[in-house]
Amino acid sequence: MADAHGDFVWYELMTSDAEAAQAFYGPLLGWSFADSGQEGVDYRVFSAGETQVGGMLHLTEDMTEGGARPAWLGYVRVDDVPAAVDTVRKAGGGVMMEGNEVPGVGPFALLSDPQGAPFYVIDDRSGEDSGAFAKHEPKVGHCAWNELVTEDPSAADSFYRDLFGWEKGEAMDMGPMGLYQMYTQSDYGLGAIMKRPEEMPVSAWAHYFRVPEIDPAHSFVTGHGGQVVNGPMEIPGGDYVFQGIDPQGAFFSIIGAKGS
Repeated sequence: MADAHGDFVWYELMTSDAEAAQAFYGPLLGWSFADSGQEGVDYRVFSAGETQVGGMLHLTEDMTEGGARPAWLGYVRVDDVPAAVDTVRKAGGGVMMEGNEVPGVGPFALLSDPQGAPFYVIDDRSGEDSGAFAKHEPKVGHCAWNELVTEDPSAADSFYRDLFGWEKGEAMDMGPMGLYQMYTQSDYGLGAIMKRPEEMPVSAWAHYFRVPEIDPAHSFVTGHGGQVVNGPMEIPGGDYVFQGIDPQGAFFSIIGAKGS
């Protein structure tokens, strides 16, 4: 099925050290890397098997002076980038970058929701479907879940459903942490929105990438300069997740089976 308005289609790591980040994430998630061929920028495309999942952007000094920091961001497919930018502005969100285009793909913009969580929108005109997000079955090295932790879940719900057309799915009551509201897109579940806990300094998206087994992944992270800040913990369905900070300071999320 072709990618549609509201699908997550690409994931991007902004990092201060592309070589070190490649050495960290390659073995962790089984990714291979290739230069994108873009002139004047170190942008590397990473793949799970034959499927491109995302890109890695080496932050230049000018970028960091402008406020960019190591982070993971997701791209959401839209039918009309200028219209999406206009919708975000009118809703009280931020426009961090607009008027740019990926050669051979299409226009994109870097935006933020009214609570400050950044994300990209892109009008992919390449004619090639994305396999970055595993829509219907678990795939190692692919994104398995997109989770927004936000200061105002109710406002975020209205913002994203209006912008992307996502539908509410099931919700879990997490007690003092409030509802864990899940969302669907077409015939699959794409992610959830939840209240930001006090220990998290800002509202942000987390993108969960799948590994074969959670315990070896946990050991790799802690043994190669990363830091695990939460988990591993079991989630409904039997998988386990943990969140960490990579050696360059980017927050990341991992999902996988417990193993034998």
